This record gives sequence, C-alpha cells and structure tokens, in this order.
Amino acid sequence: MAHRLEVALKEGIEDPIGNRLLKEFKSHGYKASSIRTIEAYLVDSPKVTGADHLRELGEKLFVDPVLNDFSIDSPLGQKIGFDWYVEVGFKAGVTDNAARVARENLSLLTKEELTEKDPLASARAFLIKGDLTREEVSKAANELMVNHLIQTEVLIGNDEWEAHLGELYKIPHTAEGIEVKVETPDCSSLAQLMALNKERLLALSEEEGQIIVDYFSQPEIQQARVAAGMSAGPTDVELELLAQTWSEHCKHKIFNAHIEYTDDKGEVLEIKSLYKSYIQACTKEIRADLGKDDWCLSVFKDNAGIIKFDDDYSLAFKVETHNSPSALDPYGGALTGIVGVNRDSFGTGMGAQLIANTDVFCFGPPDYDKPLPKKLMHPSRIFEGVRLGVEHGGNHSGIPTVNGAIVFDDCFVGKPLVFCGTLSIMPAKHAGQPSEDKKAIPGDHILMTGGRIGKDGIHGATFSSLALDEDSPVSAVQIGDPITQKKMFDFLWVAKEENLYSCITDNGAGGLSSSVGEMSEDSGGCKLHLDRAPLKYQGLQPWEILVSEAQERMTLSVPPEKVGRFLALAKAMHVEASDLGEFTDSGDLECYYQGKLVAKMSMDFVHDGLPPMKLKAKWEAPNMTAETLPKVDAAEALKKVLARPNVASKEKVIRQYDHEVGGASVIKPLVGVNNDGPGNAGVLRPILASEEGIIVSNGLAPKYSPFDAYHMAACSVDEAVRNIIATGGDLERIAGLDNFCWPDPVESKTTPDGQYKLAQLVRSCQALYDYCKGFGVPLISGKDSMKNDANLDGQKISIKPTLLFSAVGKIKDINKAVTSDVKKSGQMVYILGDTKNELAGSEFATEYGLTGGLVPKVDLDSAKKRYETISGLTAKGIISAAHDCSDGGLAVTLAEMAFGGGFGIEVDVAVLASMSEITPTELLFSESASRLVVIVDKENRGELESAFTDQAVHFLGYSNCQPELVVHVGEDTILEASLADLKTAWQSTLG
Repeated sequence: MAHRLEVALKEGIEDPIGNRLLKEFKSHGYKASSIRTIEAYLVDSPKVTGADHLRELGEKLFVDPVLNDFSIDSPLGQKIGFDWYVEVGFKAGVTDNAARVARENLSLLTKEELTEKDPLASARAFLIKGDLTREEVSKAANELMVNHLIQTEVLIGNDEWEAHLGELYKIPHTAEGIEVKVETPDCSSLAQLMALNKERLLALSEEEGQIIVDYFSQPEIQQARVAAGMSAGPTDVELELLAQTWSEHCKHKIFNAHIEYTDDKGEVLEIKSLYKSYIQACTKEIRADLGKDDWCLSVFKDNAGIIKFDDDYSLAFKVETHNSPSALDPYGGALTGIVGVNRDSFGTGMGAQLIANTDVFCFGPPDYDKPLPKKLMHPSRIFEGVRLGVEHGGNHSGIPTVNGAIVFDDCFVGKPLVFCGTLSIMPAKHAGQPSEDKKAIPGDHILMTGGRIGKDGIHGATFSSLALDEDSPVSAVQIGDPITQKKMFDFLWVAKEENLYSCITDNGAGGLSSSVGEMSEDSGGCKLHLDRAPLKYQGLQPWEILVSEAQERMTLSVPPEKVGRFLALAKAMHVEASDLGEFTDSGDLECYYQGKLVAKMSMDFVHDGLPPMKLKAKWEAPNMTAETLPKVDAAEALKKVLARPNVASKEKVIRQYDHEVGGASVIKPLVGVNNDGPGNAGVLRPILASEEGIIVSNGLAPKYSPFDAYHMAACSVDEAVRNIIATGGDLERIAGLDNFCWPDPVESKTTPDGQYKLAQLVRSCQALYDYCKGFGVPLISGKDSMKNDANLDGQKISIKPTLLFSAVGKIKDINKAVTSDVKKSGQMVYILGDTKNELAGSEFATEYGLTGGLVPKVDLDSAKKRYETISGLTAKGIISAAHDCSDGGLAVTLAEMAFGGGFGIEVDVAVLASMSEITPTELLFSESASRLVVIVDKENRGELESAFTDQAVHFLGYSNCQPELVVHVGEDTILEASLADLKTAWQSTLG
C-alpha cells in the first residue's frame, strides 16, 4: 500500500515559492489571487510498514514545527483550500533528488536498506485560488509550472477532489519486464545505417556512416569478430559508442577540419585545423618565448588547463557550456552544467580542491513578447530556471561564485547559452611527482564511483551536436545532485591522499564511453563489464549503460593491489564504488555484458578512424559607415541605456549566489560603500598564509558579430584582460580560456549561409591568436559548441556567433587590489585611451534602433602599453579606483563609479571633443575598446601623468559631495542628472 506524507507552511506564514509563482501568473494575465504550496512524499514498500516511520521521517527531516504542518495519508489540500489543485512530479526514470534523500533516511529509520526497487517519489502541489477556467490553469501549468520533458502533473478542481484523490497516491514506475539484449541491426549498407542513424539520434554524417560500413565490411575484421563469438556487423553498443566518440560535442570536428578560406579580396588560405593553427599555436609560441620561465604546466590535454600559482601549488581552470539541455530543462540543464564542470576541475591532474565558480548566461530578453515556437519556453522562465539551477549546484556544493555576466538578445530565444566555470587548486607535487601527471596503466582496474546510471543523459553528446527540433529527446536531459557529488569529492580526496589511484577523470559527455575510452588511450585498451555498473533501476540496455550521462560519477584507474582498500574506503564513507573491469594494452576497446563480448573495436579506429572534415568558408566584409545619430537629451538617454538589461544592475541575480563560502574572496562581485556597485573582476586569496591572489574576469561581446566576428573576438579578449588590469593584475601572468558558441557553420540545405558563418569562425580564431599572442596571454583550455540553432514550427532561430573569453590572472599582493568605486570627494578623474565614433552594436545604438555604424577595434600596441603602465601604478598604490569602459560607454562608466562610492562626479570632456570630429553623444556612449576611467588623489597627479607620457591620458574632472553626475563640453553642460534617478533606472530593470 502506498503512503503519502505532506508538508505545508502553517496558515499565516508567507509562502515564497507560491508568491513567486503568483507574480508570474499575474504577469502572464492569469487572474489568480493566491497560491500556496505543499511538498509531498510517496512511498510504496513493504519495508515501510505504517505511519510511524513516515511520521518520524517527517519530524526529523522535513518538518520545522514552528513553520510547518504535516500529515500522513490525509492530504491537506481541502484543509488549506483551493479553486484549482495542480501537483507536479517527476516522470518515471528521472532523477528525483528529494526522493533519494527520503529513501536514504527511511533506510536508517527502518534499519532495512531501501533501494531503487522500493518505489518512492516526491511532488510539489500548488493550491491556486482565483477566477480561472480549467483551460487557463492547464495553459498556465504548461507555461509556468511543468516541464513535460521530465515532469507530469495532476490537475484537480475543488469540486473534483474526492473523485481524484486516488491519483495522488500513484507513484511513477519505470517499466518492468523490459527485455535487455544486445541488438545487431543490419548496417551492411549506408542506406540502412543512415535510417538507423535518424531513428537512434546518432548524429552521424553520411561520410561517417560510410566509414563505419567500410570498417565492418573488411574480411579480416569480420573473421576476428566471429572468432571472438560476435556478429560480423556492429552491435548497437558499438554504434552508440562510435556516435558518442565521433560527435561534434566530443570530437570538435569543425575546429579540426581542413578549411578552404576565401577572404573578401578573393585570396585563398588553406587551414589544416583552426585549433592547431590558431589556438594551440598561440600558446605554443608564447611558451617558447617564456623558455625556462614557462608557467603553463598542462594545456589542452586534461579536464582543465593547469598553470603554476607558486612553488607549492598549481591552479586549474575550466569553463563548459550546457546550452541544449538548458533549453529543454533550464533548471536541470544548468544545475548539471555547474556540477559537471566541478567534476572536470576536480578530476584535473591527480585531483584538485574546488575554490571558485564562474557563470555567464545569454538569454532572450526577459520582456520578449513575440510568438514562440511550441517547444520553446519563454526567456524569463529559462532565465529563472538557469539561475536557480546554477545557484543550487554551486551553493549546495560549498563553492563560492566570484565572477559572471548576463547578456540578453533576441538571438538567444532559440537556445540560451549557459557557461559554467570552476577554478581549483592542487599541491604542485603528488607522491613526489608533478600533480598534473597521470596515466591509466595496463592491469589497473576500472573503478566507477559516485551516482548510479539511469536513462537521464542518454544521447546527451549527440543531442548537443544537433540543432534543437521537435524530435529532441527527453532522455538527453540530466538531473544533477550536488550533495551526492560533494560526498564523492570528500571520499576521493581521502583516496588521493592515500595514493589509491593512478588516474582520474569525470563521466561527462558520453558517460563511460568517453571516460573509459579516453583513459584507455593511455594504456592501449580496456575490458569493460557493463553489467557490473550500478543502475538506478532495472531495464537499461547495455548500450544505455555505456553512454548514459547520469551525473555525479567519476572513473578511476586503480592498481589491483589497491582495489580492496579503495572499495572499503568508499563503503566506510557511504559512497558507492564499483569495479567494472581493467585497462589493457591489447589495442582494442572491449565491452562485455553478462560474460559475452558485445563490443570489440581497435583503439585506432575508435579514436583516429575519422578523417578531418573538408569545409569551405567565404568572407564577405560588411559595409560599415558612420550613421546619423538622433538628437537626444543626454540625461534621458543615459537613463534609458542604464535601464537596458545588458547594462542594468545584476544585483538581484548576484545576491542568490554565495561568494563568501570558503573565506577566500577578497573582492566580491559587488563593491562600494553599500556593496551594490559593479566590480570589474573577482579576487581570491586561495592560500590564506600568502598575500598572493587570483583575479578572475571575462569578456563577451556577441553584439559585434553581425559587423565582424574578428572584432567581436578582439573586444572579448581585450575586455577580459582590461578587467584584470583594472583590478590590479598585470600582463606577466594572465591565462585565457576560449569558449566558442556558434550557429551551424556547415553549409547545407538548412544552412545555406554556412560558408559565411564558417568564415566568421575563422576570423574570430585569427583575432584570438593575434590578441592573445600580442598580449602574451596563453590559452590553456577551451570548448566549442557548434549547433546553436533551433528549427521549430518552420522557424530557424540562430544565435549570434559568440566567444566567451575567460581570464585568470595573478596579483602579487591582494592588499593592492583596486575596485571601481569612488573613494572620496576631491579626487581627480582621468580617462585612459582614445574615444572614437564606434557606436555599432552599442547599447545606445540598439536602444535607438540604429543598425549600422563603426564597430570598436582594439589597437593592440597602444592597449598593451597602457595596461603595462597601469599595472606599474596600481602596484605602487597610485590609483584609487579604476573601471573599464564597455557596455554603455563613458557615461555609464562614470555613473557606475559614482553609484559605488556614493559621491558625485563632474567632468569636462572638451579635451576629447577637440581631438577628433566626434559629437557629444558619441563621446558619452561610444564603446571604443581598451579604455579605462581611473581616479587618483591630487598629490598623485604628477606621477600618473608622467607615467603616461606619449600615451592617451585625459584629465576630465573631480569627484565631489554633490549627488549628481554632470558633464560639460567647455561652457556647455550636456548632461546633468541626480545619482538617485540614474541609480533607480539602473537597478529597476531586473529588480
């Protein structure tokens, strides 16, 4: 018999979840007057014999007697009252973390182990009051409450309560009695394989399909397979393994393609690999220049890039994307993104302690009011789901969030971009060897630890290698659990200290197929027993076990003599670990199921059997000319620009994240007298016994891509570097990470402009090389996501080409770190760098409907010299405050510095106007690159100006005690506004 435990807030206690949903109801025009919530837990197990166990569970785990009422087998719905009752739960097979916690605690209470065979589920009920029809409630549930990919709902009207009570006791069961078998589909011809390719979402091209057909048609291959007791043709296990390994998401085929690039002058350039020609080459050349002073320890070959922090510690950094899952399930997709990159960073080298998270999001506008294709959620819902998912993933893991950004644009309605990054630190040595060194050794056992395998995350890698469409699968979405992962990390750190393993990596895209497959490259082969893997429930096919991306799992190579201790330690620390086989030097990747060989392919074919793609790219230079600007009132224009979502305060979002946990944060995301001003970058002190610190920043400028992706990339690099310089860092020790997110750049029927989009990618890589090499910033890690399109309801929505450039720098003395806020009255305000008529793509231009103009261009030589000079001054303590000029231009920069400090600023920009033919509007709102506003005390004026001899340095004015921002051009006042009005505009947009 099923039992039901319900927990509700007492009458009169505010219900924050219900209130938030009520606001969303009203904003969407639904006439609800109140919404209350109930948390429910259902269990159907003979081990739970009655209400006593559930009562004890509720009292000890779920109920605060001051705040909550709870009931057992007596639903609270009618007691609380409602017009409409909507209960939302997970579908069968979807990870249910609340139910997992309940199961673990019931096991302790009953002193009997409850397993996945003991049905248990959680649900949340919404009790809605208001003048609403059934159709309206159903529509509201679909828009605001239920994600039908992973959830199901029960809708009951007040007058239907008794008749439908039984539905509240139904627990979703994973289908029983599924026949588990290895299939050998007929793939003897390309046509048959491609039909299967579409059916199974393998994301293989026809060329790749032909390679597979040809491989399995070789007589010697067939003879060897038959001799081993296998079919001559490929099994479904082998096909799925190849599809995952060869997916764009895992193989980065476009970045490794041979590209024939034609520029706008008709000159042709043959590029063997964008990755090798630009990204890898840049770092290789910088490292060669550094010689014996090279501080890059491991780049492009591990889960994260590793650099030297000091003689005793090394630093690792990785940023990942989780775009496609976040489009379908914003909460689950984003949560998985952050806990996944946590595993990446933890599993770097022989293991690293996690010290900080970063997050950067790109969404459709929160007030988007155009019709949406059926499968897409409204941007505001995606925004909130992603924000909450990353919050829960990071905060519950005990890792501070120190840096981030949010960009809004119509192009991200089809797919949001969700970038999650993690910094970690490790001892420089492990067991007497460099910590970055690791290798799976033949004879080592394959150990998997952490969570269990389920259907969630199946086809995640191939799904992320395709455009979003009506056939995008439920199974591709993973649900993360940071609590289980934290327990696993604690166990693995002890295992590391006991030196129990030879190699470690995470189970990310492709699951075991990727983790074991990649580690097997070290040893030269493996024997993997799929039936030994722990499952969330029965009925998974062998190929599903192999490719599932179910979360919280790591794979390790453990010497045979240490397996016993490893398993015993895991059991003692309540973490599951399983011995799945061994690494070999046979040259083959072999998988077994119930003693039978179900996959056997040469390592060479799996990893190197795919020849590079051959693509064409053709660049067409845009016609960029200056536009005639509208006449505007500067103060009103500034308010409008400050209120734009891309410029507006992100405090509402920032406050949801913990940036203090761990006690290492020096400069937080918000700065100033009231801790509500915008910071330039985050600063950490990872080793508390040292005064040395880490600066983390990012640059992101997709708005410039429609004009020229070269300058988009250049501005992204420059912004990230500039923010580190503004915070007190220097160019001697900055490392970069490149994360490319692109619309499909391969020409096809659905992408007729593929050659142009690929040319944009080429130009962005060229800019990345030019500016990273020029600044001396090596690239240590990166990722690309190449299919950010949505093909739905006959519409194609593609993102703008986007490069997120993340940077990590070192500051020699954290006490010299600089913030952006004005510190006192009477200080001198300078702008460093030249302001030009470069309004293309700017916030001002977009606000006033301008579509042309000149895009900002980075002058490498002057920027580098400027940054080196600033670093010298900040090291001496000469600069009191610094802020980069970026979104919104000079006017926004001055306003934000004033907000932070609570002081007014009065400046005269006549000196800027006299230098070129530039209007006051252009002076205020141009987004010319590489500029900073700095503030110094009067006594430091001489040192600042002498340091900038022969460079662009312009004195503008002073800070004061008047709560205003005033801008003059000589005797003309072009802007005068109260800080209170400007700050209200800035803070109101996102709440």
